[in-house]
Amino acid sequence: MTQGTEGKATRREWIGLGVLMLPALIVSMDNTILFLATPFISAELNPSGSQLLWILDSYAFILGGLLITMGTLGDRIGRRRLLMTGGLAFAAASALGAFSTSAEMLIVARLLMGVAGATLAPSTLSLIRNMFHDPQERTTAIGAWTAAFGGGALVGPLLGGLLLERFWWGSVFLINVPVMLLLLVLAPLLLPEYRDPRPGRYDLLSAVLSLIAVLGVIYGIKRLGEDGFGVEAAVAIAAGAVAGIVFWVRQRRPQPLLDTSLFRERGFSVPLVANTISLFAMVGIGLFTAQYLQLVLGMQPFTAALWSIVSVVGMVVATSLAPQLVRAVPHGVVMAAGLAIAAAGFAVITQAQVDSGPALVVIGSAVTSLGLGMVITLASDLMVSAAPPERAGGASAISETGTELGGALGIAVLGTIGNAIYRSRLEAPPGVPEEAVDAASTTLGAAAETAAGLPAEAGGALLRAAREVFVDGMHVAAISVGGLVLVTALVTLSLLRRTKAGA
Repeated sequence: MTQGTEGKATRREWIGLGVLMLPALIVSMDNTILFLATPFISAELNPSGSQLLWILDSYAFILGGLLITMGTLGDRIGRRRLLMTGGLAFAAASALGAFSTSAEMLIVARLLMGVAGATLAPSTLSLIRNMFHDPQERTTAIGAWTAAFGGGALVGPLLGGLLLERFWWGSVFLINVPVMLLLLVLAPLLLPEYRDPRPGRYDLLSAVLSLIAVLGVIYGIKRLGEDGFGVEAAVAIAAGAVAGIVFWVRQRRPQPLLDTSLFRERGFSVPLVANTISLFAMVGIGLFTAQYLQLVLGMQPFTAALWSIVSVVGMVVATSLAPQLVRAVPHGVVMAAGLAIAAAGFAVITQAQVDSGPALVVIGSAVTSLGLGMVITLASDLMVSAAPPERAGGASAISETGTELGGALGIAVLGTIGNAIYRSRLEAPPGVPEEAVDAASTTLGAAAETAAGLPAEAGGALLRAAREVFVDGMHVAAISVGGLVLVTALVTLSLLRRTKAGA
């Protein structure tokens, strides 16, 4: 085992941080890079509404389900080795996705990317814990990592728009390949290897139980949103809940897969909840804002991507500002302030209408990115600092499980809420046949395709009606997450008002 020197980091550690930011950026970016590609995938592969949701969020579901498994595996076999193995697998799965010829093939590729991504995400953050021992330097390093990881969700639509303007939709996957190849070249030169010297026996059954718990609950939520309450949804949620309970009980045995004592520390559990809710809100509302720019306002992908730059700037400012603020103010106070700022941003988004232009959505998204960026940075710092170096892989895995599940649930829950409102409120305008409304009732993209095949007056009426009900769904989503982050702000302030990382 090799490990960074105690004390201040050297130039090698800071350059190595740049290497770790590459997979962090790519793993996060692939949660959202398909937002602007959705109309092109729909036209080329003709997925059903359910298949389209799986294409969007299956990657994050499987990634979130496997993070704990892969994080603890990295503690045993070596975090750098797992990082490099995952990089190679991620490149191969991305190439498969780029050249998919059916919706089913693309879903399989996204699932494989999720498996590979689960090996990358915890390795990056846990290696930072081993490379940076000074608390202030570690906060700065985690801020930079967060700018890559959290900002990747915002860069995804931007890069996707740039690629879609010039290439076919598969290019949004193919861009991952050269980045992962660069990681394979630089990692052995700049990153230390670290593994737990006394890892104990690996609990494969617990790994399976954690995956069943995550996937069962999320699949049940998806079915509830698509079809309402039914046997399939109830069975999936119940199976996931039972698997989660058995998993938790099993961790009380000697040599558990997951050290549950971390959850008893307020400095770990509260930031975990705040981090999960922040990604739930950010990624979930991003699904609406990306479609609003492209399908409601009629922007081309590149134009929509340019408007998204403002949100990226908000994230970068947040991750740079937060480490400076916590030198004088406790982490919990800054996190609560960030959540309150984000709530104000969601309030701005609720004022956007079909004809109001991009300003309100763009400003609201930038404000939410500023606030939630501070929360994500400091929550990660608190969680990683709460764990000793030999448990950094497991702690990082828990942190990023919350991150990925938050993003996945944001798409699943808010997406299904939006879909339910869209389907229930879309009515046939005068002169539009019922069969056209039925065809348009799956997604806003389908409405645009259907309207294009109708006479101009009827098509315009149908598209206007579809855009209005879509905006209604976006308003409900923004109000919901705004209230949620306000409650989280109050809880965070109450429980962490004196907490600082490394204290």
